[in-house]
Amino acid sequence: MSTSTERPFTLSVPDADLELLRKKLDLVRFPDELDGAEWHYGAPLADVKRLVARWKDGFSWRDAEARINTLPIFTRDIDVDGFGTLNIHYVHQKSEVKDAIPLLWVHGWPGHFLEGRKLLPLLTSSSPDYPSFHVVMISLPGFGFSEAPKKPGFAGRQYAELGVHAVNIYGHKHIKAWLTNLPFYRNPTLFSNPIYYLEMLALPITTLFNDQARADYEKTQQWYKTGTGYWAEQATEPQTIGYSLADSPVGLLAWIYEKLVTWTDKYPWTDDEVLEWVSVYWFSRAGPAAASRIYYEMTGGYEHDYWTDTKWTSVPLGASYFPAELTHPPNSYVFSRRVPVMISLTVHPARSWLNMLGKVVFESTHDKGGHFAAYEQPDLLAGDLRKMFAKGGPAFGVVPGRSGYN
Repeated sequence: MSTSTERPFTLSVPDADLELLRKKLDLVRFPDELDGAEWHYGAPLADVKRLVARWKDGFSWRDAEARINTLPIFTRDIDVDGFGTLNIHYVHQKSEVKDAIPLLWVHGWPGHFLEGRKLLPLLTSSSPDYPSFHVVMISLPGFGFSEAPKKPGFAGRQYAELGVHAVNIYGHKHIKAWLTNLPFYRNPTLFSNPIYYLEMLALPITTLFNDQARADYEKTQQWYKTGTGYWAEQATEPQTIGYSLADSPVGLLAWIYEKLVTWTDKYPWTDDEVLEWVSVYWFSRAGPAAASRIYYEMTGGYEHDYWTDTKWTSVPLGASYFPAELTHPPNSYVFSRRVPVMISLTVHPARSWLNMLGKVVFESTHDKGGHFAAYEQPDLLAGDLRKMFAKGGPAFGVVPGRSGYN
């Protein structure tokens, strides 16, 4: 369990890889499409054709590469128990504030390190009015330009161990507080959370709860029902879908483009933004298929949910709620005015079901933004981090000697 020293990283995709991409784009065979299909069946044919044409003859990877190389990017070797040494790629932007707070920013699929690029100047800026951060934006193993594990079983505990090493850049510190813009919550059970469990049973059929609580619950259930086909595939047969992702740049483009559009709050993607995003996957160190295995490992091949073996933690937790996010934890016991006052006096103090995950100390609700909040609404997400860790905030001073202020 050791780490090497930090080494500067310069991205330089070989010319041969660029030529291979062009050849594959030249040989594309598109599927047919039903009349009036639009987005009902997935990524529209017209959109994908336009993006492929731009990728082949208009988009400049070398320009994108030059922009990426302006970031302070590094690699280091990290030993993970049972998996040997992995060479990990990350952005490491330091603040000029001496006592800036060390912050580890973590992406998911289909994101990568560039998803957080817009946050860097916001979080590292200096002001007497809000805290500043030293930021590490890691590329998870198998994503971007980090090495991928060679053995099965690299799951939650291993990602956590890797994260500990990443924050050890600032000394041997573990996680002191965290904020999420993806408020996933575990489904309550009768034995683990009886009050939440009874509430879950009642939400769809009673009038005890306000319209927003019901809408949050129903939206999440609808997404699980109709929006998780990609999840089932990557959690059960990632190798099978991997052949398409690794061999067909058009297949990879459609697989990710669908999520960029449908998971955002009408974000006005330019074609070049999409192509830069997808190109990071295409030119990734381990290949485009490696990242999808995270779903298999985190669920044991869909044998269990991703919460298995996790426990409630008292580490301060913050949540940023964006309206187009995939899941929304309902408020706990949000009674309507029709409920007698004598009953409403018994309400549980917890605001949302997210309290089943940890000690919620900060919550912020926004009127715009979606799943890729760091990219869609960086000002709002940075503002939440500043509020949570600011003087007088619920996480102020959680890192000894790192107040965030000069």
